[in-house]
Amino acid sequence: MKALDREILRLAIPSILANITVPLVGMVDIAVAGHLHSAEGTSAAFIGGISVGALILSVVYWNFAFLRASTGGLTAQAYGRLRIGAEGDLPSTILRRAMALSLGFAALLLVLQWPLSRLALVFNDSTPRVADLAIRYFLVRIWAAPATLSLMSLKGWFIGMQDTLSSMFTDLVVNVVNIAGSIVLTLGAFGWEGIGFDGIALGTVIAQYSGLAFAALVLLIKYRVTARGVAGRCGAAQGPNGISDGAPGEAMCSTGAPDGTPGAERPLAYASSRERKPESRENDGTDVERKPESREDYGAFFRLNADLFVRSLCFTGVYLGYTFLAAKQGETLLACANIMMTLLMLFSYFTDGFAYAGEALVGRFIGEKDPAMTRRSTGAVFAWSMGVAGIWMIIYWLGGAPMMRLMTDDFSVREACLQFLPWLIAMPPLGCAAFTWDGIFVGATASRGMRDAMILSLAAFAAVWFAGKALLPSASSGSPAIHLLMAAYFAHIIARALHLTARYRKDIAEK
Repeated sequence: MKALDREILRLAIPSILANITVPLVGMVDIAVAGHLHSAEGTSAAFIGGISVGALILSVVYWNFAFLRASTGGLTAQAYGRLRIGAEGDLPSTILRRAMALSLGFAALLLVLQWPLSRLALVFNDSTPRVADLAIRYFLVRIWAAPATLSLMSLKGWFIGMQDTLSSMFTDLVVNVVNIAGSIVLTLGAFGWEGIGFDGIALGTVIAQYSGLAFAALVLLIKYRVTARGVAGRCGAAQGPNGISDGAPGEAMCSTGAPDGTPGAERPLAYASSRERKPESRENDGTDVERKPESREDYGAFFRLNADLFVRSLCFTGVYLGYTFLAAKQGETLLACANIMMTLLMLFSYFTDGFAYAGEALVGRFIGEKDPAMTRRSTGAVFAWSMGVAGIWMIIYWLGGAPMMRLMTDDFSVREACLQFLPWLIAMPPLGCAAFTWDGIFVGATASRGMRDAMILSLAAFAAVWFAGKALLPSASSGSPAIHLLMAAYFAHIIARALHLTARYRKDIAEK
């Protein structure tokens, strides 16, 4: 296996493993709610309250996904520049900016928590009992906002540092504590009766801060990131094809003698631009003066995040539109639409791993000013991603119907779902292309192309839906409406993939 392929797998596999644990948290929360019985409501009401409350939080947090993306791309490029001694922001500088932005947005969410909680009544036609429980769940979980948004930035930073293992372990800490905490706080243990429904949300809050504490320890121990930073001569040994021979996720710092004699090596220690001083010894090309931070630096940082924020809003528009339009078709077809979306996203847990690998490698090679390796890594990541797509097409073809049966024991829903199976089989190659391009463009911080792609995608989604209704009146309701909705969703995926493909040469390959 080629060195580049090994590097892709090293970056992708931890992300895939972490992604697989994500659905378990939601399943456990639902199961815990399903075992609650009290004067406050039935288990069905508790499940409904969690589902609606979690949906509101997902909508809110989705709009801040740009924190992970921007931090990851900028850090990967800074990592690459640091390896060749080029001038520019240090990874620690980018982390500081990202954390400040994360905490600022978290404070805003805490201030606006009450009006945001009322989204439960705007976007969901639920019973008063379910709406009350959803708001209650939201008002507990929102206190995790500082940790949740900070973890978005930290995950992006770890990926940019070519260190998906630290990102994976952080996710595992969050998910394990979440599962254990929700069960114990809600149902009790060792004779303690627990606190009931609120324990599910409180378990998630504790889990988020536990993950933040773990990530902070990684920064302190593995990367030596402290308030003052640590000065050092930093380089990284490179093997064939430009791939590092150092430990995963770590550039290395030489601690040789002043005369240039090689000495021991230690993990890269980052310092602020004011603290990094070139040494008088013969330089290896990595001791460079860092220019002081300027208003232009912050302006570029905020423009990047503004583009990605618009992109996130367009994503929210597509998925809210999908849910809202499906809800108009009745309970059975709404259930079908939700099952289809759940199954459609299963393969994304695997594809996202390769998208993160593309993000890390493309950003790094752009930072190293190595366009040949940028193009090679793009091609290799796509090859792995499309291999995953082929496997999932076979899985959906052979196992799509059994998966649908596994999702529900309602015969009418299962039978209604089968007619949409062809959409499921066709999704992986289109989805893999769009998701992989997303990772590559994030690594290149080509935010304008990503923003424009999602604006076009949202327009494509709306155009197919409304044109379909106008040209095919029968598609306004019932099963034809769900087919049209699936066509609109596919149109948004295709538009996104085509636009990013068209912009690749200008935005990335020629950098």
